[in-house]
Amino acid sequence: MFGVESLQLRLGYSFHAENLLRLALTHPSIAHESGVVSEHNQRLEFLGDAVLQLVLTQKLYEKFPAFDEGLLTKARAKLVNASSLAVHARALDLGTHLILSRGEETSGGRGRASALADAFESLLGAIFLDGGFDAAREFVMREFAADFSTLPDSSGIENPKGELQELLQSRSACAPEYKTISATGPDHDRVFECIVQHEGVELARGRGKSKKAAESDAALAALIKLQTETGIKTGS
Repeated sequence: MFGVESLQLRLGYSFHAENLLRLALTHPSIAHESGVVSEHNQRLEFLGDAVLQLVLTQKLYEKFPAFDEGLLTKARAKLVNASSLAVHARALDLGTHLILSRGEETSGGRGRASALADAFESLLGAIFLDGGFDAAREFVMREFAADFSTLPDSSGIENPKGELQELLQSRSACAPEYKTISATGPDHDRVFECIVQHEGVELARGRGKSKKAAESDAALAALIKLQTETGIKTGS
């Protein structure tokens, strides 16, 4: 039909209902061009996004027991942003198989990051409908295995403030500075937010039920940021 066998080999999944695969690859421009009601992949994209969020959230929760909600959210966002999903779509050569309108084709739609990211999520939604949650989860785990290996692992960091100070003072005589910028909520349930700075530059922000917890959270976020940007390992 459109190289369906070779595509399914790359996916590592064979569809029982190939019409779902076709629908996942049908760009919305088809409906606009035809001028009639025509099915396209936006509903599947909506479903696939939810499945992807759930699978990755569970994996991050298990992999990073020291991460609070904020850090887990940041890690997930790094995995599911449009650029990341487009990379996965290109690796699967989804662009070649997209079903586009003539106008979308001539304007470079096959290589457009947004179209590829949407197609990846639509494809996941189709796998979920065709094979169930376990099949969808296996697909996500295969696709994101390498991505998880590049995420910073702070689970071994027991003293974020101490490790951050040690890391920064190995490169500068200046120690990190912490500043509380807000305290919200009633007295019995206060939430503090603070920033950590180094040489006048803000490194990260943190939140916690006490100033100490907020500072620790900010230090951990700074360590993760530095590890991600420079490749410096922490928690060793």
